[in-house]
Amino acid sequence: MENVIEMRGIWSQYQDVVIHRDLAFQVAAGEVVALVGGSGSGKTTLLREILGLLKPVRGMVKLFGVDLSDPDPMRQRNIRQRLGMLFQQGALFSALSVFDNIAFPLRELKRLDEDWVRDLVHMKLQMVELEPHHAQLMPAELSGGMIKRVALARALAAEPELLLLDEPTAGLDPVRSRNFVRLIKDLQKSIGFTVVLVTHDLETIEGLGSDVAVLAEQRILVKGSLEAVAHFDHPFTRQFFGAPSV
Repeated sequence: MENVIEMRGIWSQYQDVVIHRDLAFQVAAGEVVALVGGSGSGKTTLLREILGLLKPVRGMVKLFGVDLSDPDPMRQRNIRQRLGMLFQQGALFSALSVFDNIAFPLRELKRLDEDWVRDLVHMKLQMVELEPHHAQLMPAELSGGMIKRVALARALAAEPELLLLDEPTAGLDPVRSRNFVRLIKDLQKSIGFTVVLVTHDLETIEGLGSDVAVLAEQRILVKGSLEAVAHFDHPFTRQFFGAPSV
């Protein structure tokens, strides 16, 4: 099975502080992988390196078999059109309506007329279980759960093959959190995209049925099923998983 993400020999450093040391991380097509680690372990840094927003000091990052250091702008553009990102707080454009937030990545493609954009926006709203009239609302009028759903609709607007999620359930109450996890799980099953999510929430990991990658000691310490990782003998896994419920 093709690796959607392949990272090898990754060294990340801020001034004199080494964040990642000779890190390796692979994610195959169709996998759902939860990335967990302690505060300051470099989870968000790793996510930004996958997005291409940060470049490691050294090492190789490949998405869909293409090295992110490849100088060809067309290849880089094609890669970025194949991934979607849901940021922790949603990161909606406050001055744009729900409709225009979701339409933004579609308009960036510059190859769809407005009729297609309108139809696709309403399709994405339906996918995340929002009503057509929600399209005219502004971000300030949305609840926390609705912000997450609109942000997910925007992340899925261009039908990405890879979806990156940064703390997707942060700030949601338990009911909205479970509903949002169910939504992501249902969409992943029906569409088949690959998912990498940063989370500290064990219920989210269990709800998605995801594999787990543990970032500790400046590298990916272990990657595998929740049951296997929960029984991996290390101070972080013992603290994070406690008495495993799997």
